[in-house]
Amino acid sequence: MLAGLPATSRTRDAAGIATTIWEAGDGPAMLLLHGGIECGGAMWAPAVHRLAEHYRVVVPDVPGLGESAPAPLLDVRTFTDWLNGVLRTLHLQRPVVVAHSLIGSLTVAAAPRIDRMGRLVIYAAPGVGPYRMPPRLRYLAVRFAIRPTARNTERFDRFALYDLDATRQRDPGWFEAFESYTRSRAVVPHVKKTMRQLIASGTKQLPDAELARIAVPTTMLWGRHDRMVPLSVARYAAARHGWPLRVIEGAAHAPHIENPDAFCAELERIAGVAVEGG
Repeated sequence: MLAGLPATSRTRDAAGIATTIWEAGDGPAMLLLHGGIECGGAMWAPAVHRLAEHYRVVVPDVPGLGESAPAPLLDVRTFTDWLNGVLRTLHLQRPVVVAHSLIGSLTVAAAPRIDRMGRLVIYAAPGVGPYRMPPRLRYLAVRFAIRPTARNTERFDRFALYDLDATRQRDPGWFEAFESYTRSRAVVPHVKKTMRQLIASGTKQLPDAELARIAVPTTMLWGRHDRMVPLSVARYAAARHGWPLRVIEGAAHAPHIENPDAFCAELERIAGVAVEGG
C-alpha cells in the first residue's frame, strides 16, 4: 500500500504504546489520523503523494489498528494521552491535525486537552452532531466483522464509497492491496476489540459544551454523498459551532481515496491559512 511513496516507517513509544508511524515530505507538519478501519494509516496513501510536496506528513496507526500495539481500552482519556505522546515524541509544534470518521469523533473530544495542535480538520465524524447509525451500515459492519471475506468487503465498500468501481479503477493494484490488508487485520483479536470500542464510543454525539471548549481553528470536510455519516451531521455542527464546512463532490465517506485531488486541494487551502497565520 505504501509502494512508491517517499516514506519512512518506524515504531515509537507514545504514552506507553508501541506506535507505528510513517512520514513523507518536508515542511510544516500535518498529522493524518485514520478513521475506524482495521488497516490503520496506510489508507492515507492516495493523498500523501500530493501532500508530501509541501508538508511533513506524519501518519500514525492508532492503538490497536494497523501495526500499532493495542491499548486495554481506547477511550477518550487513553486517546488524548496517546495523541499528546505522538506530538511530543515527534517534536511536532502546532501541526494541522486531520482526523477521519470514528477517530475524528475521538479527536474532537480530545482537542480541548491537546496542547500542541495548530489547526483541526474533521471529516465524516459522527460525534459532532445528532447521529443514528444507518441500519444498512450496521448490518454490513456486523457481517464483515463476523466474516471478513472478499465478498463482504465489497458489500461494505459499495455502501461506504460513492462509486466503488471508479475508485478501484483509479489504481487497481493499490485498491486490491488496501482491501486485502484490511481483511488480514480484521481477523486479529485485538483489532476486533478495538473496532468494537470505537463504534461504541465514536458514534455518540458529543455535548455542545465540550465542543465549545475547542480553542484551535476547526474546519470540516465532508463527502457530498456520505451515506455512513450524512452531510446533515456536518451542517448541524457548522451552524451550532461556526465551523467552516467544505464539501467534496463525487465522494462519500472516504474522499481522500475517492477523489484525492479535490480532497488535497481543499486541505491545502485550509492548511495554508494555518501556515500563513502562524
